[in-house]
Formats: sequence, C-alpha cells, structure tokens
Amino acid sequence: MSNIPETGRNSRITIRLVILQVLVFSLLLTLGGRLWYLQIRNGQEYDAQANHNQIQQVVTPAVRGSILDDRGVPLADNETRLVVSASRTDLLEQADDGKAVLTRLAAVLGMQPQDVMDKVRLCDAKTPRPCWNGSPYQPIPITDSATTQQALQIMERREDFPGITAEPTAVRAYPGPDKANAAQVLGYLSPVTDQEVAASEKTGNPLQRSDQIGRSGLESVYDSQLRGKAGVTSYQVDNLGRVIGKAGDTPAVPGDNLVTSIDAKVQAVTEKELNAAMKAARKTYDTVTHENYKADSGSAVVMDNHTGQIIAMANEPTYDPNEWVGGISAKNYAALTDAKSNYPLLNRAIQGESAPGSTFKVVSTSAAVRAGYDIDGEYPCTQSFNIGGQVFNNFEGENYGDITLARALEVSCDTVFYGLSYDQWKKDGGINPKHPKDYFYTTAHEFGLGAKTGIDLPSEVSGRVPDRQWKQSYWDANKADWCATAKKHKNDTNPPLKIAIAIENCPDGYQLRPGDSVNYAIGQGDTLVTPVQMARIYAAIANGGTLYQPSVGKAVISADGKTVTPITPKVDAKLPDSQATLKYINQALAGVVTEGTAGWKFGGWPQNKIPLHAKTGTAEVSGKQTTSWFDTYTKDYTVVMTISQGGTGSGGSGEAVRRIYEAMYGIKKDTDQIDPSKGIMPKPVTALPKISDDGAVVARSAADFTRFADEFADTPGNGPGRTPAPELAALTPTRTEKLLYGRKYT
Repeated sequence: MSNIPETGRNSRITIRLVILQVLVFSLLLTLGGRLWYLQIRNGQEYDAQANHNQIQQVVTPAVRGSILDDRGVPLADNETRLVVSASRTDLLEQADDGKAVLTRLAAVLGMQPQDVMDKVRLCDAKTPRPCWNGSPYQPIPITDSATTQQALQIMERREDFPGITAEPTAVRAYPGPDKANAAQVLGYLSPVTDQEVAASEKTGNPLQRSDQIGRSGLESVYDSQLRGKAGVTSYQVDNLGRVIGKAGDTPAVPGDNLVTSIDAKVQAVTEKELNAAMKAARKTYDTVTHENYKADSGSAVVMDNHTGQIIAMANEPTYDPNEWVGGISAKNYAALTDAKSNYPLLNRAIQGESAPGSTFKVVSTSAAVRAGYDIDGEYPCTQSFNIGGQVFNNFEGENYGDITLARALEVSCDTVFYGLSYDQWKKDGGINPKHPKDYFYTTAHEFGLGAKTGIDLPSEVSGRVPDRQWKQSYWDANKADWCATAKKHKNDTNPPLKIAIAIENCPDGYQLRPGDSVNYAIGQGDTLVTPVQMARIYAAIANGGTLYQPSVGKAVISADGKTVTPITPKVDAKLPDSQATLKYINQALAGVVTEGTAGWKFGGWPQNKIPLHAKTGTAEVSGKQTTSWFDTYTKDYTVVMTISQGGTGSGGSGEAVRRIYEAMYGIKKDTDQIDPSKGIMPKPVTALPKISDDGAVVARSAADFTRFADEFADTPGNGPGRTPAPELAALTPTRTEKLLYGRKYT
C-alpha cells in the first residue's frame, strides 16, 4: 500500500504549490506597487498629461513686418495669396499614403504628380530639393499661386481631397520697386526645423512649427524683430477629437517694420549700371589673353560718407528672391547652387575677396608718410624695379621720371610704391628683422583691413593683410605639404609654378621677403579685401578720417507705429593720418579724375560744382584676367565698383560709376549741366518715413526729403529740440520724427 496522504498530495506537489503561491504573490505585489507609483506617487503628473491630451492647439502665424527703403517703399512685404497645403499626417493615414489624393490635386493645379509628391517628402541628407524641411506636423504648402477656381474645386470636393486645404494666406513677397532687386541684401525665408523649435524653447520668444524664419540677408539678421509672435488658440476636445470648449487664446503679435538706408531708386540704378558694365566688358578685347573679358561677377556699393549707411549694394550674378516664396523648385535651387551659375546667392560686397590693385595705394601713401618719407618729396617712377635680378614692371611700362606721391596716385605709378616699400623693408631688417616697424602693414590694419567691418548682414568675411603673423601661420599650416612636394620633386629641373612655390616655401616660407613687400604696396600678392571694406576706407577719407561701422538697418518701428528704435551709426575708429595728410590724399584723388587715370572717362564732369575723387585699380590674378576696381567719392557719397575679369579700373567700371552719380545728382549725361530736381538723391536722406495714425508707414516723396535735409542735415547745431522753419509745416511732422529726433514742431 502506497504512502500517499489523504489529501492526495505528496511532498513534491506541495513544494510546487508553495512556489506557485510565492510567484502569484510576487506578481500581485509588483502590480500593486506599480499601481501605487502611477496613481499615488506620480498621479498628478499623469493626470496633467491626460488633461493635456484633451487640448489641441491651433497656431495663427504672425504677420511678418515689412522691410522698407529709406523713404518707406516696401522692399519686402506681404501679400494675400490662395495657398494650397497638404497635411502629411492625414495623407499617411490613407492606404496608399495619399498618392491618389496628390495625383488628383496635381491635375487640378496643372502640375506633375511627382512634383507634388516631392514637395511633401521630408528633407534629409539624401533627399534632393524640393522637399519639406519644416515640421512634419504642419500643413505643407504645395503652391501659393492657386486660382480662385482651383481653390473652389478643392474645397467643394472635400471627399476627393482629404488632408488638402486651400485658403487665403499672407505670404512673403519681394515687389522690386523701381526694378530694384537687392536679393543678397534682403535674403529669403524658409520653414523652421524641429531642431530650431527645440532650441528656441529656451528663449523668451520660442518658435512655432508654423514659423518661417530668415535664412540670409536682412531677413536673417533682423528675424526676431520682423517675425513677431504667433498666436495660439487652445481647444478642449473629447476622445473623438470633437471640440467641446475653448481653453485659452493668445492673439498673434505682428512683427516690427524695418526701415533701411537702402534707396530703391539708387539701388535700381546701381544694379542696372553694374550689369551694363559687365555686358560691355564682355564685348571688349583683352590684349593679354587675346579674347574678350569674361566679366563673370561683380559688385557695387554706394555709401553715405557721414554715417556709413549703405544706400545701394548690387551683386552680379543675382537672382529673384521670390523664387523662395512658397518653397523653391528643384530646378531653381539647382541653378542657384550650381558652380556653373557662379553662386548668385553670394553677397560679393561683403563675401567677395580679391586683391584691390592700385586702389590700395591710398593705404601705402599713408604708410609712407607715417614712416617718415617726405610728403612733398619726389620719387623715381621708372619703367621697372629690380630686386636681385627679379624685375617688377610698372603698369604698361610707363616712365614719368621723378614725381610726387600725389602724382604717383594720379597716374597710378607702381614703381614709386615699389621703391618706398622695399626701402622700408630694408630699414626693418630685411629677411632677419629685429624690431620691425612694419608701417605698411600696421597702417592697413588701422584702416580696418584684415577684419570684418561689422555690417548688419550675415556671413561677412574679413579679407587678409599678409603681414609677418599671417606669413608664419600660413607656413605652419602648409609646411608639411610643401616639404612633401619639395621632396618628391627635388630633382625636377623646370617644375610647374605650383610645385616651384612649394619647393621655395618649404624651408623658410614664413619669411617676409622683398618681393612680398613690393607686391603688397600696390595691392597685389596675398592681400585680399571686400568692396564694403574699400568703400568704408574711401568714405573715411572723404569725411575727414572717421571709420564708421557700415549699416543697412536704420530703425525698427513697431506694427502700431508707437515705438521707434533707431539704429544709430557707430564710429569704429579714426584713420591714422593727420588732417594735412588726408587733405593731400584728397587733392591727389581729385587729380585722378581731372588729369589722371580716370580722366578719359570723366570729360566735362562738373568738377567745380560736385568735386569728384577717385582711384583706379587693375588687379592681376593668377590664371585669370584682371579685376577692375574703381573707388570714388564726392562730399556725401562713396561709390565702389569691382568686376572680376572685367579689365582695367576705369575701363571696366568708370562709365558705370559716372552714370550712378549722374542719376543721383541730376547731371545731364556726359555734361556739366545739373538739375537737382531730376536727381534721385542729391542729398542723403536723414529723416524716417511718415507713420500714419493707424501705424502704417507712408512713403514720402524725394522732394520732401530734400527739403527736410536742407533744413536739418547741413545746419550747424541741428540737435534735439530744434524747431523747423514754418515752411516745413507742409511735411506734417510725425510721431516717428519726434521719437527719433526729439524735435519740437511749430
């Protein structure tokens, strides 16, 4: 008979039951602990999250502020368009990911289905344009140029177009007043990314996923002021997504308006003349390369000498900023970024670096005087200059004998500056300096070269002053490559130029050699400048020596017009010259126009009424045609133009610069007859546009600004509190002027 208890369990079964009970108890204990954690420990947190899930937010984008020219004419504005958008979230809920809907939509809009589908795909490193680089949860615009009939087709057949909307929307527009483009100055917008939204949450003005932000130009620099603040309406919804009430409403705050120093009319003329000069250069034969000049790019800057404010900034090649509105097409994006287009997105006025050629000689003249060379002395202008068997030629082999520094500037004699620079290099100790003064290099730094000007535009470059410090750092960075090349080609008898330079630089490329100094003195060699740097230098010579920080923004005005924040011109430094030296240079540059290298382009110019000063520059570039530089100024304005592979200074740019001045001052073409009433801008605009009672900025006429300038700009002691003459009552002085200038009006 077996030894089984009456319960029917043996010891093995009992142990198993105990283990099972322990497991069940453990699971119940774990579950209870988790319930306590969720309901008691973190109950409030999850309750808050549950409530949040019942709230849906609708974002109302803020109306972006306008960018205005100096008279109040919109350069960048907003216009209402019928925008057709697609909800990517709704499309992905469909069985075919919305392909059928997008195909039907393409047929209505007259687009290719693939083009529509490309617009709703998300951007990443492997996805070409077009694509959507904004938040995937925001409606994605398909087109901003839908017709009323197309919009009605979509909205009346909602069952055929789930996830598609068509509604009037304020979109950015660049109207191009007077055909002024200013694309590189204005910039463009594109949707905000999730990363930018996350980063902005740490600021006081976080971005919304519906926002568009500035990507370049003024749109970028002043984005926070222009963008405003989006409105957010919160709705309570049930578990089926139905609205059961409003939880809160924060209205949108429109962006501020930016008044700039750009004058649309001057901008248009500057762009037109730059383009005309480049076309003319392409029809001009280059006797060196035996082909026409390529004139592949160029830039022009018009600056107010008294403030450093930019009145015009033109670039070639350029583009239409409206191409970015509503999302740029793949074709247009490829064209803007293709090397064959020569990168029209670049603002060459602040990003284009090149050797300045002879326009640099004003710096060398200042350096020579500071180094102790007689300002009234005479120096040999020979056909060439020889240093240890290396010959440095004067431009076109000219020989003027012994001449003054002023005459050397007028006729742009290279050998005068070769001699001065070489002599100073020897005084500094030559190859083995002990305590070099380096006047020619330190003077360039004091003229602001080799550093950014601080202009209120993004991505400015600094240029380069190739002094001893730069030579050392450049050698340190390239020594290994140079020496490896030198070792590889040590037995070559006639190596190519690039290899020969590496062989020469390997052992002692850090040394400042005599050839470096003489080339540097005439703006050649490793020297690099930007057009805006040169404009600032010549404006400083014109105004008595003040280097202003260039600026484009003039004032920020709130949408209601009640708050005006002026952007005050900033003084950076003073030129290192005495007033006597500046006067000497000033007179010499006037001679460039009357009897120097620019004289052949300025016959009949009214020099006695509007004194013009200039310096030509023809910069040589290895492997390319010469770069044309023409730097000029009058009492009020500086105009600088440069054209890559455009020929000589006056030959490539002289006529175009003359036409700009003629338009501004009202000078009859190629004569000395002046009619200021026909001039675009005979005097700088100092006042701000008028603000109406509803806060709108109202453009003023040129006549108003001329009268205002006559009364205030040239009157001694015209500071705050000054009362204007009674005849100015017709100008209807505004709240803007009172806030900005503190003036009292009769």
